[in-house]
Amino acid sequence: MDLGLSGKSAIVCAASKGLGRACALALAREGVALVITGRNAEALKTTAAEIRAATGATVQIAPGDITTPEGRAAALKLLPAPDILVNNAGGPPPGDFRDFSDQMWHDALNANMLTPIAMIRAVLDGMIAQKFGRIVNITSASVKSPIPNIGLSNGARAGLTGFVAGLARQVASHNVTINNMLPGPFDTDRLRATAAKQAASAGISIDDFIARRAAQNPAGRVGTPEEFGAACAFLCSAHAGFIVGQNLLLDGGAFNATLG
Repeated sequence: MDLGLSGKSAIVCAASKGLGRACALALAREGVALVITGRNAEALKTTAAEIRAATGATVQIAPGDITTPEGRAAALKLLPAPDILVNNAGGPPPGDFRDFSDQMWHDALNANMLTPIAMIRAVLDGMIAQKFGRIVNITSASVKSPIPNIGLSNGARAGLTGFVAGLARQVASHNVTINNMLPGPFDTDRLRATAAKQAASAGISIDDFIARRAAQNPAGRVGTPEEFGAACAFLCSAHAGFIVGQNLLLDGGAFNATLG
């Protein structure tokens, strides 16, 4: 299927690896020119070179922390009026809520709620003016089914979800859509980081812990970044203009409900 994205442009945040990288690569395959961000400049350069080699797409890099005003400004300087924005940022650390300091809460809210809202604010009016815009926020399956040991993420991402639910309906008539992607277990560094403490408590390796978790999933496996990226590209496509304010759960069926 031609997604109708050739010649479009996108900012993909936190795209040097993992799900952000997968989204950037999928968009590049559709002819989208990219600005990708990431805190590790060398990793970002490597990713950009790999995407260029694989797709022939134009890829610019904006090294920096997207959760800071300086990091956001660097990306927007390269592409002030993108057709597509993929919001993404690393999740806060797991732990017992009793141990979370006020600063940890502020950091979580800044990274996983306030930063995507700031990026949306920066690009939304340009999308409205051109009568095309696609905004995808990478959040978490915990928005649907909270995960006990990641309370910081549960809270911050739920706040973003509530905000998006209202705003998406206000701009849909301009052919600007805002949707959220809710990943469950995907084969990424983030999965390994969150599994490490639980694996240690169980006295098994991280690989064994992930394998056991995968076996319990209805799909019998964890997800691949490539399939996540493909879903993101479709949500950004010309064919997705009637998908508004939705929370697309990609978890292999782990969340058991009649209605998603």
